[in-house]
Amino acid sequence: MASPEPTAAVLSALRYTGSASVRTVAAVTGLDPGEAESALIDLAVAGLVLRDPGPFGGWAQTPDGRGADDRARSAELDAAGARAAVTAAYGRFLDLNPELLDLCSAWQLSRPGDPAADARVLDLFAGFDRRAAPVCDALAAALPRFGRYRPGLARALELARAGRTEYVADDPASYHTYWFQLHEDLLATLGIPRW
Repeated sequence: MASPEPTAAVLSALRYTGSASVRTVAAVTGLDPGEAESALIDLAVAGLVLRDPGPFGGWAQTPDGRGADDRARSAELDAAGARAAVTAAYGRFLDLNPELLDLCSAWQLSRPGDPAADARVLDLFAGFDRRAAPVCDALAAALPRFGRYRPGLARALELARAGRTEYVADDPASYHTYWFQLHEDLLATLGIPRW
């Protein structure tokens, strides 16, 4: 049986990835694919996740899995004494979020492939990223599991600026994807409903 840490990480990851393949779960959690699959199987046996075998299927939390994840997140937040710090960082995140949505819209409007427009929007993303870094750093200091977002955002921006423009919003490891997952993670951690 997988140790509690990978199992908890996998259950948590499915909260903000939605239905995901073993490969995606491994990438998000930093686990070896075999470890991720073992944790998924353990979680399935416990009734906390299920696998949709369809052509677009993947692993997802069950309602019991969502409840277990909620309880684990709340306990983690309280045990770390991090509720105030995460809440404050979430407020700063919310201040930045509309700007990122505007940047993603600008990116979509600059397509297809106008290099000058791309460079201008990527410069705006770089400025945004500088302002987002302290929020990510504060979250990682409060709860180490938030530490995955800063490197992911930085790498996506670096790849986009090197010409791999799918890393702005189209790739599963894009800047937009990491930001969206951070938003979902914050909502779940603080127990805030999405709608």
